Amino acid sequence: MESTDDAFLSAYDAVLAARWPAATEQAEIHTPYGTTHVNSVGPADAPPVVLLHGGGTTSTVWFATATALGGGYRVHAVDTVGEAGRSVAGERAIRALDDMTAWLDAVLDGLGASSVSLCGHSYGAWSALHYAAHAPGRVRALVLADPTNCFTGFSRRYLLRALPMLLRPTVRRRRAFLDWETRGAPLDETWLRLYDRAADFPAARPLTGPRPGPETLRALRLPVLLLLAEHSRAHDIGRVAASAAALLPRVETAVLPGATHHTLPLAAPPEMDARIGEFLAAHGRDD
Repeated sequence: MESTDDAFLSAYDAVLAARWPAATEQAEIHTPYGTTHVNSVGPADAPPVVLLHGGGTTSTVWFATATALGGGYRVHAVDTVGEAGRSVAGERAIRALDDMTAWLDAVLDGLGASSVSLCGHSYGAWSALHYAAHAPGRVRALVLADPTNCFTGFSRRYLLRALPMLLRPTVRRRRAFLDWETRGAPLDETWLRLYDRAADFPAARPLTGPRPGPETLRALRLPVLLLLAEHSRAHDIGRVAASAAALLPRVETAVLPGATHHTLPLAAPPEMDARIGEFLAAHGRDD
């Protein structure tokens, strides 16, 4: 009989085999916070793009974006240390923002990347924005896909719906929440099997913290692409867009039609990867 860990890892590998390009390379990067697993596609000498996933989803969720960008970029999708995935947490835990930014510093060092374009979804976008503020010289361009807790707080209704799943993340509770937020949108079945297995996979409580301060955001001079899900239930996208426009000096904003918070990036409309590609062509390469 398969153990919980073995069943999860088998489901993880099934997503890679079914949805990721055949040339996908896997690597382990040693950091002070444990071993970080990275799935990479694209030419080794192409400009690097690092993808950070949302909570509870693993790097495998980026298969469409990695495929779309992999022709012209070296795309690295990272499993966050401490969450369900192939990364293995070390004795030193990520407990504060300084830990998270130091972990990403070590990941970029391990990738041999002095600077990257950084793309995050949800919690991954929160991490990406804080990292860009920490090390603006290492981030050429920043893509934030329906970022949570970056410019406004969560919707109260979203948090109340999520609470049972957060307190005890069973398969049934995770699926019920996902169905509610996505309004029952059809999602990739191979990936959903992995999502179900993650309910029982050992994971640390994710780092949470404050939104970046207004002065921090006003000082961020790098180009930012803000992509908002039209039907996101995580927050009011109008308020997110207005706050970002008031605080970020170089932000472009687009609303992704028909998308919800949790259909990104798994079942994103074609506009998402097209907009990311256009944005990176303008800002994600050496001058």
